[in-house]
Amino acid sequence: MREWAVKDFDYALPETLIAQYPLENRTSSRLLVVPCQGELRDDVFSALLDHLQPNDLLVLNNTRVIPARLFGQKSSGGRFEMLIERLLDNQRAWVHLRVSKKPAPDSVLLLDGGIQVRVLGREDALFLVEWLTDESPFAFLERIGHLPLPPYIERSDELSDKTRYQTVFAQEAGAVAAPTAGLHFSDDLLNSIRAKGVQTATLTLHVGAGTFQPVKVATIREHKMHFERVHVSSELVEKIAQTKAAGGRVVAVGTTVVRALETAALSGVLAPFSGETDVFITPGFQFKVVDALVTNFHLPQSTLLMLVSAFAGYERIRAAYQHAIAAGYRFFSYGDAMLLTRCEETGVRSEGC
Repeated sequence: MREWAVKDFDYALPETLIAQYPLENRTSSRLLVVPCQGELRDDVFSALLDHLQPNDLLVLNNTRVIPARLFGQKSSGGRFEMLIERLLDNQRAWVHLRVSKKPAPDSVLLLDGGIQVRVLGREDALFLVEWLTDESPFAFLERIGHLPLPPYIERSDELSDKTRYQTVFAQEAGAVAAPTAGLHFSDDLLNSIRAKGVQTATLTLHVGAGTFQPVKVATIREHKMHFERVHVSSELVEKIAQTKAAGGRVVAVGTTVVRALETAALSGVLAPFSGETDVFITPGFQFKVVDALVTNFHLPQSTLLMLVSAFAGYERIRAAYQHAIAAGYRFFSYGDAMLLTRCEETGVRSEGC
């Protein structure tokens, strides 16, 4: 079995290809169609309709991004930035802190807007904090929080991001990063897809800030994945069973949907699931549910690039990325998309994680 190094998933990307803003129309993004064999095809995202069949099931992540970036000051007067990793309940959360000196347990921080926060403890890079207010976190985040744009978008969040860094089908608040493959869909495109006879369904995976954390180890087996909350309903499980029985494909919109569905099938059989997942999908992983994947282009050496390499084949993904760079595709959250077909024989095998 091959020992995968993190550097195996590196590639050189011109900074000019990192999208800083979305296109005016969601469906105007480009779509690179990547079959298991044969030529890559350059298309436009609105043409996704042509690549779906009436028996297919399109699965969407209905998580909603919360304004999870906060600013404030310590009692000493020093400024800090706080990024919520995940809310635990109405009073507590795990957060990242960017501050000159890390606060000690039981210290109190003051957020801009007057909300006090007590530091309860620390685990690795995350701090456990408690909101010292009776106000719901969803309420005060809407009032004083900022949309947590990814670090490679080198600007502050703007008013337009409140809608464009949110899918049109977002419902369940809790994510601190968007399921970006879903950003390309408009209501009109979804209606056209359904009119063709393609079914749609939703699940929830609340994307955490850990999705942007760099992999800091040499080999991928050493990497420890972050946890994300997932809900896969019994209704979705039944719909997937019906789709498979009718010869249709399960088409995941985004790597978050892949992680959620394959987590729910880790026992060998897809079943309803509600809880946390830290599944790490790397080349050699045995997929049980997803047949095709709509996804954006991912960062070099990222766990998401490892996932799509497992799904479509390591060499196939390398070729697709080289093509996309040469053709001037736009990369990352506000960039263009790919349509990948699952490849059973990738040509490279490894232990799944």
